[in-house]
Amino acid sequence: MKALEILEADFTNKKHCQAILDVTNRYAEDPMGLGDSLPDKTRSNLIEKLSKFPTTLCFIAFIDGEVAGVANCFFGFSTFKAAKVLNIHDLAVMPNFRGRGIGEALLSTAEKKAKDSECCKITLEVREDNRARNLYERYGFTYGEPAMYFMSKEL
Repeated sequence: MKALEILEADFTNKKHCQAILDVTNRYAEDPMGLGDSLPDKTRSNLIEKLSKFPTTLCFIAFIDGEVAGVANCFFGFSTFKAAKVLNIHDLAVMPNFRGRGIGEALLSTAEKKAKDSECCKITLEVREDNRARNLYERYGFTYGEPAMYFMSKEL
């Protein structure tokens, strides 16, 4: 593999902002995402809103300067453990870079940051039919006992 670099996003860096927007939009277009591009309003507001949201933490993977993937994360809190939690909200790798270990490298970087930040756990959600489940299971993510379900209500 060519030179892989993973950086914590700097929202004052236009290249970082464009990378987050490009990969997140490509993820939205994928059948595992929305199956369509992000709406124009979302595309025009995403970076500003992420940069102002107080618990945002984004990592960007570059291979030889070309954006290869992102992990958009947010800190939360566990009342059962009285400690921070890092939620990986989006983990996406550009199609032309898949299968090269970039997802695992992004997970490793997020895990290191979580440990350094004294988080008690890392969480993520994944569709049942998403092939990335294999990566998450290999990386040590479990479904828990009893199994938990992520639910949502659109507002």
